[in-house]
Amino acid sequence: MGRAARRTRGHLVGAARKAWPFGRAPATRLLFAPHDLRTADPTTAGDIYSGYYAFAGRTLRTHGESPFDSAPPSDAWAETLHGFGWLRHMRSADTAIARANARALVEDFIARKRDRNEVSRRPHVAARRLISFLSHSPLLLEGADHAFYERFLRHISRLTDQLTLALAGAVDGVARLQCLTAVSFATICLDGQDARRRRYDLALSDELDHQILPDGGHLSRNPRQLIELLLDLLPLRETFAARGLEPPRGVLMAIERMMPHLRLFRHGDGALALFNGMGTTPPDLMATLAAYDDARARPIEQAAYSGYSRLSGDRSIVVVDAGAAPRGAQSIEAHAGCLAFEFSSAGQRIVVNCGTSRFGPPELRLAMRSTAAHSTLTLDERSSATFGLVLGERRIIAGPQDVRVARQDTQAGPEWVASHDGYRRSLGAVHTRRLMLAKDGASLVGEDEIALSTERDTLPAVARFHLHPGVKPSLIREGEGALLALPSGEVWAFDAGGLRVTIEESIFLASADGGRRSEQLCIDFDAVATPQIIWRFSRVSAAPPRSARLRSEPAPVELPLAPPAEA
Repeated sequence: MGRAARRTRGHLVGAARKAWPFGRAPATRLLFAPHDLRTADPTTAGDIYSGYYAFAGRTLRTHGESPFDSAPPSDAWAETLHGFGWLRHMRSADTAIARANARALVEDFIARKRDRNEVSRRPHVAARRLISFLSHSPLLLEGADHAFYERFLRHISRLTDQLTLALAGAVDGVARLQCLTAVSFATICLDGQDARRRRYDLALSDELDHQILPDGGHLSRNPRQLIELLLDLLPLRETFAARGLEPPRGVLMAIERMMPHLRLFRHGDGALALFNGMGTTPPDLMATLAAYDDARARPIEQAAYSGYSRLSGDRSIVVVDAGAAPRGAQSIEAHAGCLAFEFSSAGQRIVVNCGTSRFGPPELRLAMRSTAAHSTLTLDERSSATFGLVLGERRIIAGPQDVRVARQDTQAGPEWVASHDGYRRSLGAVHTRRLMLAKDGASLVGEDEIALSTERDTLPAVARFHLHPGVKPSLIREGEGALLALPSGEVWAFDAGGLRVTIEESIFLASADGGRRSEQLCIDFDAVATPQIIWRFSRVSAAPPRSARLRSEPAPVELPLAPPAEA
């Protein structure tokens, strides 16, 4: 009802503006071009010139036709095409052919009014297109005639008005932040927008205060959203400074909160933990964000508002999800992974979650959001959260809400305990997990307990530990434990406290080369007969020094050069 009311309000505002178009000064000049922090690949410009458009994991060959006339291979591919973020690749090529090709594609989009396409009119796509046009305007306008300059400027002005109307309607979640950021960019980069700029500076600050929690996390609890937002907010802060304007306080405070929160998820190898929609960690973007990190202190270890915890012991790191399920539009990418954890040692991830693929089929994305795809406990083969179709989107409609967390740092190492009620309504059960990481990082002890509030004869439960593809497991002690061989040379032992351990297949979707086959350790038990289990990861042997590993490798054999062939 609230979404419908906002949509109706947007229609009324749009009709009022058309009936009374006075008081709005049209932009006549483009003053600034924001900096695009996203990494560019000049070879992609050559592929586009040749008619190959590789976006969102799919490639389309146009055979000389306009890509906007071709049937898109996927919805994500179409959104990327109409978002024009790929202009950065053409700008990095810095050739006359790339500039002419980029201008021709933009001219085709504007002249044939392709912004009326259903995909193009989506608020988050239109916001990305506005930011891309502003950021790469030097590429498009260098050597262009005055007629193209005026058409381009009119289109940007019209696109800004379109986003302001969308903001008056039913745009919520991350898309609302993206639209506000895009409009803020336009009010700085175009002339005659001072009144609008002051109004939307306040609106952007208010929305950041609402969506960015006090500990720096986002309402969606998705670490990837922090990366995307920082890649836009940091150039926005620079653009304010370039115009000699004071950035909104809400923007500055949000950046200061998000930077240390992002470090909470970072493993020793630089990758981020896979929770609530986080997939492959882009190392180039993380390096860019690290260059803007002014306070490179230790990561925060407890994000109470976002529901994440971090345990550190020497070179070992544990990241745990202990937060309630997001609500409404913020849960579009949220997972049912409450009390799931990831574990790494000396730059090598050991226990992980399956992750997600933003561009995979809907069935796979939904499966990766289930509890079974996370390193936690599942009861009766059910997820701790329920997914439902709301307004065409798969959202969480029921899930853990009462999540209680406590931790303390002892001489032996950090201790952490949490519980959630995700199974209370369906099974009358509460799951409690305790983790104890040794101070030297050589062992991680866990305890899972199921408290039942109803009488049951049996309740099947499975404790899952998804392993990184680089970890090679093998069973020991007649299936009551396992040895884990790491690529670094470390060897870890897993003990199930007398219960039987099985090795099953799994999948790891956060790899740079796509999904990879992996394995998982599983402990099957009856939660009625055995309401509590204890398990342990222990380091058996450390990784050998690099010099020792090099000495152990066979030396290359020098082959004699073949004599030249006779003519």
